[in-house]
Amino acid sequence: MLFNSFTFVVFFALVCLAMALTRLPAFEGLEREKRLRLRHILLLAASYVFYGWWNWACCLLMLALTLVAHVSALQMDKPWRRTALVLGVAAPLLVLGVFKYYNFFVDSFCAVFGIARAGTLRILLPVGISFYTFQSLSYTIDVSRGKLEAERDFVRTALYIAFFPQLVAGPIVKAGEFLPQLREERCISLARLEEGVQIFVFGLFKKIVIADNISSFVDAVHRAPAAYSAGTLLLMAYAYFVQLYCDFSGYSDMAVGCAKCLGYELPRNFNLPFISRNVSEFWRRWHISLSTWLTEYLYFPLGGSRKGEGRTYLNLFLIMTVCGLWHGAAWTFVLWGALLGAAQCVHRFSAPLRKKLPDGPAARAVYVLLTFTFICLSAVIFRASSISQAWHIFVYIFTLHRGVRYVSFWGVFGLALTWGAHLAACARAEKRGEVPTGYYPTVSLSSFRGLLAFFLFAGLTLALGYTGQSPFIYFQF
Repeated sequence: MLFNSFTFVVFFALVCLAMALTRLPAFEGLEREKRLRLRHILLLAASYVFYGWWNWACCLLMLALTLVAHVSALQMDKPWRRTALVLGVAAPLLVLGVFKYYNFFVDSFCAVFGIARAGTLRILLPVGISFYTFQSLSYTIDVSRGKLEAERDFVRTALYIAFFPQLVAGPIVKAGEFLPQLREERCISLARLEEGVQIFVFGLFKKIVIADNISSFVDAVHRAPAAYSAGTLLLMAYAYFVQLYCDFSGYSDMAVGCAKCLGYELPRNFNLPFISRNVSEFWRRWHISLSTWLTEYLYFPLGGSRKGEGRTYLNLFLIMTVCGLWHGAAWTFVLWGALLGAAQCVHRFSAPLRKKLPDGPAARAVYVLLTFTFICLSAVIFRASSISQAWHIFVYIFTLHRGVRYVSFWGVFGLALTWGAHLAACARAEKRGEVPTGYYPTVSLSSFRGLLAFFLFAGLTLALGYTGQSPFIYFQF
C-alpha cells in the first residue's frame, strides 16, 4: 500500500475514524489504561493490515522478530541476560542476512574463488526489512544497556516495531522516542489533523511532483548513457540526487504527518542537507535516523575516536561502508559507502589545512557547492546498475563526451525549487538570528487565506503530479 495511492487515503481515513470513535462518551467512561490499550490494538491491527497489503507472509516474519525482541528484553534482569542479548541481536541480523544478503555473499564468494553456483535462494525480500530489524535491534540493546526499561505489554512492543507510518521506509525510531508516547493520552484532534494533513501534502508534493517527474529523465539517461552528452549526464547526476532527496524526504514527511494526525511524534529525518559544507556535515543532515543509529550502535562500540587516529579512520570508513551495504546487496552500494567513508577520513585528516582556508560567505558558498557536487556524483554509483555503468558515466562526463543534449525541464525545475527552499529556510533563520534548520510551511486552516493557500497547493500537487503510482525508492532497502 503506497502513501501516494487512493487505497491508502481510504485506509488512513478509516483508521482516523476508528481512532476518533474512541473519544466518544461511551469509551471515555473506560479506565484510562483500557482506553489506551484499545487504541493501541486498533493501531497495531491497522499496521499489520498495511504491511500485509503486499504479502501477508511477511507479517509472520515481523511478528516473529517482535516476539524475540519482547522476550529478550524481558530477560535482561535475569542471570541468563547475556544469552537473551545474543538471541535478541543475532535473530534480527540472521533474518536480515538470509533475506537480503545471502545470495549476494554467496555469489561474491563463488566469483572470487571461481566456484560454479548451483542456483540462488529464491525468497521474497520483505519490504522495509532493514528498517524494522534495526528498530528491533536498538530496543534490545537499549534495554541491555539500562537506558530503557523493558516493556511488559506485548501490544506496545509490537506497535513500536510495526507502527505503519514509518514501518517500510523510516525514519528509524528508537524505542526511547516512541514507547513513552504510548503511555500518554494521545489521540486525534482537530489541531493535530490540521498540521498533520499539511505536512503529509507537503511530502506528497515532493514525491509525486518533483521526484516522480524527474525519474523519467533519469531513467532514460541511465538506459543509454553513451547516447547523451557530458552536460546532460552531469544534469542527470544533479537531478537524480534531487529525485532521491524528494522521494525519501517526501516519504519521511508523509510519515511524520500521518503520525501527527494520530497523535504521535516521529523524529525529523532530514535537515537541509543541500547546505552542507563538507561530507561529515552532510551525514548529520541526511537520513539522520540512520546516521545516528550507526553512530550509537556501531561507531561508539567500535571505539569511536577514543582509540587513536588510525582506529578512528578505520571506524569512520567501516560505518560508512556498512551504511552502503545497508542500502542494498550490491557492490555499487558497497563502493558508494566506501567512497563516502574515504571522504570523511580525508575531511578529518585535512582539519589542520582547512583552518588556513578563508571562511567568509563566498568561501562557504564554494564549499557548499563542492560538497553538493561530490554527493551528486557519488550518487551516480548509488543509482547505477553496475560499477561498470557508473564508470562509463564518469568517463563520459569528464571527457566531455558528445551526444544528445537533453535539458530536462523537471530536472532543472527540481534543482531550482529544492535549492530555493533551502535558501529560503536559511534566510528565515538568519532573519530570526537562529541556526538554519528545516521547517514545515504550515498555515492556519481556520482562516480563509490559509484554507485558500492550502487548497491551491493541494490542487497544484494533484495537477502536476506524476499520473502513475511510483514506488518509493527506499522501499527496496
